[in-house]
Amino acid sequence: MKPVIALVGRPNVGKSTLFNRITKSRDAIVADFPGLTRDRHYGDAHLGGLAFIVVDTGGFEPDKPTGVVAEMARQTRAAVAEADTVVFVTDLRAGLSAQDHDIARFLRAQGKRTVLAVNKAEGMAESPALAEFHELGLGALHPVSAAHGQGVRSLLEAALEGFEPEPDDGADAATAGEAPERPIRLAVAGRPNVGKSTLINAWLGEERLIAFDQPGTTRDAIHVPFERDGRHFVLVDTAGLRRKGKVFEAVEKFSVVKTLQAIADANVVLLLLDATQGVSDQDAHIAGYIVESGRAVVVAVNKWDATDDYQRQMFERSIETRLAFLKFAPVLHISALKRSGLSALWKALLQAHASATVKMPTPVLTRLLQEAVAHQQPRRAGRFRPKMRYAHQGGMNPPIVVVHGNALDHVTAAYKRYLEGRIRDHFKLVGTPLRIELRTGRNPFDDRGS
Repeated sequence: MKPVIALVGRPNVGKSTLFNRITKSRDAIVADFPGLTRDRHYGDAHLGGLAFIVVDTGGFEPDKPTGVVAEMARQTRAAVAEADTVVFVTDLRAGLSAQDHDIARFLRAQGKRTVLAVNKAEGMAESPALAEFHELGLGALHPVSAAHGQGVRSLLEAALEGFEPEPDDGADAATAGEAPERPIRLAVAGRPNVGKSTLINAWLGEERLIAFDQPGTTRDAIHVPFERDGRHFVLVDTAGLRRKGKVFEAVEKFSVVKTLQAIADANVVLLLLDATQGVSDQDAHIAGYIVESGRAVVVAVNKWDATDDYQRQMFERSIETRLAFLKFAPVLHISALKRSGLSALWKALLQAHASATVKMPTPVLTRLLQEAVAHQQPRRAGRFRPKMRYAHQGGMNPPIVVVHGNALDHVTAAYKRYLEGRIRDHFKLVGTPLRIELRTGRNPFDDRGS
């Protein structure tokens, strides 16, 4: 098992900056804004030949009894419980606070191996201000600068002391000729407060993400490894996307960027709607971005149990009108809170992924093309009728079909939709966009007069 290091500290001491420095990534949102991180955020890192896991946590306030801050504290306690080593991050420039003493008291009570990092110590490694941090009673101090990378390696060496590198199972698999299966990346997207975190918690069977009755609780895109029926997934909980005019805080602008990035990087996107609020323009905008990104998509209508017959009929109509361009996507009704409809939802997600990554043999595509043309030829453009010769697959996720022929510039959008329907029916494609590219062969007589 890889060792786990949890980064713990009060708000705005630089935990996420240190997380990004250790993992050599930009996965955690960083801004000069306290309380930005709220959920546990996991990342992989290496020190020499030793691989380990880093957990970024929200600002820890152990004594807050209610509200989002209390939920953040519960997440931090869970991270401490599963960690092999806790790195307690403090702020040298802000000095020692009463909250630091509260956190140190909590960590001593847990009996966890703790390493004290004094952050923002660039140019102050010999400063007398370091002395006051000995009051915490947590052993040796490690002055670091997460922003500049100073002292981070010695901090990690102290945190990982005693751990040995594991045998490289990946190399053994490679020598046996077995490529490791890549996990399916599943992003859950939607407006704020539709139940995205609640749904992922229901799948995981634990309160892994903060689910709170307040829009905008999730601010970062949180990645959660997950295994179901022997298949590996990465569940991505995204921040709720508001309309542009409703995004006031700079933090929300960061969240929007991370959400759009998570959608673009996903294999399948679950678009979550709220049955009690209907389909809004913002839902349509999110769906449009998913289709533009070429991601496979499944639509889930949450809180279906909280609606009456009239609301359900109106909701069905609004899906038909506002999400008409998502006709290829299955629509399922669920209740994340009561965990109903989740089994059928998993089947739809797996079917959408299978459709997005289907292999289409060239002979089969060419035969389908010829049969489609024999049934209905493309419309003549002037003296010429487009002539389609053969087709092959040009990519996956989304599937791309490339059609070669002559005078294909004149093929209408309606005829492309006709071809798409024939291909979808044959390969039983559900939940994925299908793109058709037309490539016209060069006429060898075009240059004859020059």
